[in-house]
Amino acid sequence: MIRRRTFLIATAAAVTTTAGAGAFATYELLHDNPPLALVYRGPAATPGCPEAVAALLRTTSTRLRVEYVGPREKLELSVENLARARIFAQPGGGDVESAWPRLRKHADTVRDWVRGGGVYLGFCLGGYLAGAPGYRLLAGNSEQYIATANAVVTTADDAIVPVTWRGQRRKLYFQDGPTFRIRSGTALQQLATYPTGEPAAIVTRYGQGRVGLTGPHPEADESWFHPPRLPATDAIHPELGHDLIETTLAIQ
Repeated sequence: MIRRRTFLIATAAAVTTTAGAGAFATYELLHDNPPLALVYRGPAATPGCPEAVAALLRTTSTRLRVEYVGPREKLELSVENLARARIFAQPGGGDVESAWPRLRKHADTVRDWVRGGGVYLGFCLGGYLAGAPGYRLLAGNSEQYIATANAVVTTADDAIVPVTWRGQRRKLYFQDGPTFRIRSGTALQQLATYPTGEPAAIVTRYGQGRVGLTGPHPEADESWFHPPRLPATDAIHPELGHDLIETTLAIQ
């Protein structure tokens, strides 16, 4: 969760929604248009976070069109707009208590869309919101990493956290991000762990849809860091964010 940073920088039923998404996908294929990725931008996100997630989506290996959705954007977070999209990304923001009241009215819309085959990507706050309170896309829940036993980061201040991502040690920007408690037996791909072994980035399924979540911020660029207290050295890894995106799109 990110609290203090500021950067420079058509249908009424789920069945109809799924059919609309399929028709749109066919149109896109015939017209050589890449799939649409929607990124939330609004009062439940910290300025700079949606833009960083959008940059990650624009530079991953899968060709995507990226648009913002939100109360002040050209596109609203709605059944009709999600029906046109392959991906919905929820970026970093404040805490769940302040963000969720702004998003609660969209819960059924997002949940039904993911269940019907949509792809949800959650970064930090977006990872928390995959649980409860939130969109409830997990067979389990998300929880505060800094509150877990022996956590290597114990403050909500911005920090650098070491993770093991696909067996490789990496450092990433972190600010009070989640870990994930998923019920045993749930189909799950764990991309990264914190030093304590807690999940840091996961990919799972919800209904016919896919869910990719990360507690740390692989989308962070150099502007997020504050040397010398918080140096960017070896802590900028967009390739890990791309891995999260591509793995979520590919999971069976």
